[in-house]
Amino acid sequence: MLRKFCSYYRPHLKLFLFDLFCALLLSVCNLIYPLIAKYIIEELAGQPEKIKLIIILGLLLLGIYIVKAILNFIIQYWGHIVGVRIQGDMRREMFEHLQKLPFAYFDEHKTGTIMSRLINDLMDISELAHHGPEDIFIASITLVGSCILMAFSVNPWLTLIIFSVVPFIVFYAIFTRKGMRNAFTKMREETGKINAQVESSVSGIRVSKAYVTESYENEKFAKRNTEFKKARAGAYKQMGIFGSGMTFLTDFLYLLALVSGGIFYSQDYIDGAEFTALILYINNIIMPIRTIIAIFEQIQSGMTGFARFMEVLNCKVEEENPNAIDLKDFHKEISFNDVNFSYINHEEKTSDSLILSHLTFSIKKGTTVALVGPSGGGKSTICHLLPRFYEINSGSIEIDHHDIRNYNRYSLRENIGIVQQDVFLFAGSIRENIAYGKINSTDEEIIDAAKKANIWDYIRELPNGLDTYVGERGIKLSGGQKQRISIARAFLKNPPILILDEATSALDNVTEMQIQQALEQLSVGRTTIVVAHRLSTVKNADNIIVIDKNGIIEQGNHEELIQKNGIYANLYQYQFKD
Repeated sequence: MLRKFCSYYRPHLKLFLFDLFCALLLSVCNLIYPLIAKYIIEELAGQPEKIKLIIILGLLLLGIYIVKAILNFIIQYWGHIVGVRIQGDMRREMFEHLQKLPFAYFDEHKTGTIMSRLINDLMDISELAHHGPEDIFIASITLVGSCILMAFSVNPWLTLIIFSVVPFIVFYAIFTRKGMRNAFTKMREETGKINAQVESSVSGIRVSKAYVTESYENEKFAKRNTEFKKARAGAYKQMGIFGSGMTFLTDFLYLLALVSGGIFYSQDYIDGAEFTALILYINNIIMPIRTIIAIFEQIQSGMTGFARFMEVLNCKVEEENPNAIDLKDFHKEISFNDVNFSYINHEEKTSDSLILSHLTFSIKKGTTVALVGPSGGGKSTICHLLPRFYEINSGSIEIDHHDIRNYNRYSLRENIGIVQQDVFLFAGSIRENIAYGKINSTDEEIIDAAKKANIWDYIRELPNGLDTYVGERGIKLSGGQKQRISIARAFLKNPPILILDEATSALDNVTEMQIQQALEQLSVGRTTIVVAHRLSTVKNADNIIVIDKNGIIEQGNHEELIQKNGIYANLYQYQFKD
């Protein structure tokens, strides 16, 4: 994991090394002050003729302080820029990885949790990427430099006595590391959960208001908020244990230096100037130790976030056949051959968990096939399997006698247009949502698709027309308007294979008839799979397949199924009994 973390510095290596070089100069500046102070006290103090040299040394220190100010600005600004750029690279990589993950991942992980990993976790990684190496580098240089200078300019035995405390400081840091790591991991998990709770509650605010369940939502949030507070309290407790122990050890270090230095001074092993230099060096030692204390907390927070970031990157993406070919054209038929499928993992799968069991049927090119039957029979699942949103457990799905697993996913999905039952519109303009069917399409193409979907008359009456903002998830539009925009999106894509999963379910009867006519025109020469509960929309289908939990019950065209007087006939008579 450390190797992976370090790899993100590579694109920004020059700027990072420049930052470390400035940090090195800053450390050297910090080491100069005790030497000059010792020299002034030891060689110049009490000698009036040396005042000019004292002033010169004072001006030298002033120059050093000015240089330190410049170096601090560079480190604070450009160092943070390195962190921000690394964070941006990580966020881009994670987002691109999320785009490649299968549907099953998003079935198992809440949106708020994913957002927490993408935003919150990476914020701390940015700080760690900047302050971690830089502060450790400065602290190490200062500690080692102070030790060497103390040994040579003060007293080596006194230096050894004082630095005997350092191993105890290191041991204590290692001892408390596990508790801090676990506490920060728990805090991250609860942050993701409370984000998910907020996202769910805000998205469903209209439902909670409609059912007057605001108090229930408040209770759920209060419970989650309590768990979040407990997790943060646990993290702060571990930080308190670590910080208080380290503070005691650094204070003890200072006390040891004062007492042992005083003893050495009283025994004439060191003089007054050396004793003064010792105290200044101790400050130089304590300062980086305190920096390490602060950065240690940051390391725990940042590396916990990075571990959660790596968990996402380690999730398997949609695997592509290395010998996959492009689906350039569709000539003959689509066939489902003894297909078995379950949403449950293979290890947990039983015969009762199968959504589709030994499913076999075919769809000729240029025909319209309707999937009807009671809910839960697997009609929408079939629509999800054809574009390979999920992988089947056994059997095969073929296009032109080639298993779809041998086709490149991009080319496969490029040839399939989908209008789903659960319409999703992006927070943007009507133009952007329709143009999703064909990125960089012209206004003429967008308008033509809107006309075919019977939504253009509504759009052109809006003050901003195609640039009208639809709100989050299209909340500013009615259900029928959202569905027609989704249909316009499919018209614009103009694919050879269409999947209409309850595509007209939210439309009134008049609009449904208009859309149905347009869909029939679009279906000419194309292969269309229609999922519908309203049988009026599938009467003209070339083949109607009736599916329930046991598989295919019957199939045929409308007239044939009516004559069979089976399940389809009963459903049809029930819907149109008046």
